[in-house]
Formats: sequence, C-alpha cells, structure tokens
Amino acid sequence: MPNAHLHELLVDEMRDIMGAERQLLKGLKKLAGAAESPTLKQAFEEHYDQTENHIERLKSAFLNLGLHARGKKCKAMEGLLKEAEEITEEFEDSPAVLDAALIAAAQKVEHYEIASYGCIVTYAELMEHREVKELLGQTLAEEKETDERLTEIAMTEANVGEAV
Repeated sequence: MPNAHLHELLVDEMRDIMGAERQLLKGLKKLAGAAESPTLKQAFEEHYDQTENHIERLKSAFLNLGLHARGKKCKAMEGLLKEAEEITEEFEDSPAVLDAALIAAAQKVEHYEIASYGCIVTYAELMEHREVKELLGQTLAEEKETDERLTEIAMTEANVGEAV
C-alpha cells in the first residue's frame, strides 16, 4: 500500500476523533439547553443528529480498514467542552452575550473537527483508501457547513447589537 508509514497515524487520528465525537454528543445537549435563540438551539440539535451519523461513518471506515471501531479519550475535545461549560456559566446571566459566547465555543469545536477530518481524509487519499476518504470526506464537508451555519447565526442574530 502506498504511504504505509501513515497507517498508524491514520488509525490513531480515527480513534481520537471517534472519542471526540462521542464526547461531543454530551456537549451538544448542554449547548442546546443553554442557547437562548431558537435558531441556535435548532442548529445544535441538528448537529447532534449529524454527529451520530459521523460516528456511524467512522465505524464503517474502521471496518473498511479491517479494524474494530474503537475510540480513545480525546483530551482536546475534553478541554474544548470544559471551556464551553465555563463560558455558559460565565454568561448565563447575560442573554444578549450568551449565544455569541456559545457560538464561539462551538466554532472552536468545529475547527478542531475540521482539522482532524482534514488530516484523516488526506492520509486516506495518500494511502489509496478510497472508501475511507469518501466516507470521512462527507463528514468533513458537513463540519465545514456547520461552521458556516454558526457564522451565519452569529452575524444575523447573536453578534448583532441592540439599538440604544
């Protein structure tokens, strides 16, 4: 297989993002519960459903590589979600700021996921794992779409100041 030296790295990254996605499911419930805007709440709920699909795609990618689908604890996601909790607590009494803060926290998560899936897709391409590339490329595209949607909500609702 071409670029076989990347195999262990590919598998390690897949296990890391599997753990991250599972952690994110819990985090998205909290974010949705804290959101003031119905639009933002809906975006978090829809991303929860997408995240379940991301986990299923990862399982398929592992099977495609002949591996058992298992994750590992993702310390990066753990930190990002802890920060999101802290932001929620810090701004819970400021509804005008809370949604903007939640979007900032969620976009940090999305950017981590985009970076992770981007690397995995590249490794899969270099190793000619076409199905893995295709499966996780779909997830990468959805993560980018979610980031764009969060930016749109920020610019049309959350970050728009009230007239004084």
